[in-house]
Amino acid sequence: MIYNLTAPCHFGLEKTLSFEIKRAGGENISASDGRVDFTGDESVIAKANITCSVAERIGIVLASFTANTFDDIFEQLKRVPIEEFAGKNDKIHIVKGHSLNSKLTSVPAIQRTMKKATVIRMQDKYKINTLPETGVTLPIHFLLMKNKMTVTLDTSGVGLHKRGYRAMSNAAPIKETLAAGIIDLARVRGTDLVIDPFCGSGTILIEAAFKATNTAPCLNRNFIAMDWGFTDRAVWADAFEEAREAIRKDSEFTALGFDIDREAVELTRENAWKAGMDKYIKAEKRAVKDFVYPEGKSKIITNPPYAERMGDINEAKEIYKTMGKRMLPLGENELYAITSVEDFETIFGEKATRNRKLYNGMLLCRLYSYSNK
Repeated sequence: MIYNLTAPCHFGLEKTLSFEIKRAGGENISASDGRVDFTGDESVIAKANITCSVAERIGIVLASFTANTFDDIFEQLKRVPIEEFAGKNDKIHIVKGHSLNSKLTSVPAIQRTMKKATVIRMQDKYKINTLPETGVTLPIHFLLMKNKMTVTLDTSGVGLHKRGYRAMSNAAPIKETLAAGIIDLARVRGTDLVIDPFCGSGTILIEAAFKATNTAPCLNRNFIAMDWGFTDRAVWADAFEEAREAIRKDSEFTALGFDIDREAVELTRENAWKAGMDKYIKAEKRAVKDFVYPEGKSKIITNPPYAERMGDINEAKEIYKTMGKRMLPLGENELYAITSVEDFETIFGEKATRNRKLYNGMLLCRLYSYSNK
């Protein structure tokens, strides 16, 4: 069966996600702000969940309609053939969604209306008065924007940024999916040397190692759709096996992580081991004032401290000045730094080749890229 599918992502990473969806077998791909829509069968759903590095989740689109009233939502949801996905014992969980620039503003009221509609539909189709809800859970998300409502069945469960390697992290870590997007924009390859002078919990280094070795980021986790009655475990097993066979075990990639905090260094080492990337990643305690380039060409990819993360804009700016003193001139080396500080280039001491708007959570940032490519 071919499904209409959708995958949200960080604003600015739609092009990266579109490429990843195409590689997973998706068709009819279209991108909009913070989302990529496409079509595909269960194999595509499995591959997209396992291999897409910047998608937040993969959803089956159940309905899309105009909703000016709660009656609109109720009547439209009653028409959705939810019984094709949920058995009579299964639980429909209406996940808290979002209402933006719409007439209906109460998210809890929308949730209640959706739940009521799906329950009535299930009762009617299965000829039962009470839903046991003792089976598997099917999470349903919704987005109401400018009175247009999109309802999706979440096949991922836990968000795809949860790779399984970062049970613990330092303060204000970068999200795995955002880190992966930056890695893609930096065009990390299997022969690269990547350096993060503010490595924190090691997320950028680990995501770079995934990219360089063609390791699917979600290879070591499960997905909620795997337990649903209408899905085929064999399809998912084949997708996992295909991802394992695609790993480049002969990669010459190397990553170096530095941090002034010894606990962060230990956390980077631990997370790299959990991710199975420890053979490629080395971490040690070192302040940015002591930064020196190793031999050979390097790609510095980093999420340096900034005011919203540190609470002190002046301290952040002093760090950027130090970065400039230690890293300039770049020569053949490349630098990719994400920060919310607008005058980063002036403080660092050189204008970037390019800067892109990216959101770190709800915070508007820019990725400053220094590269001759």
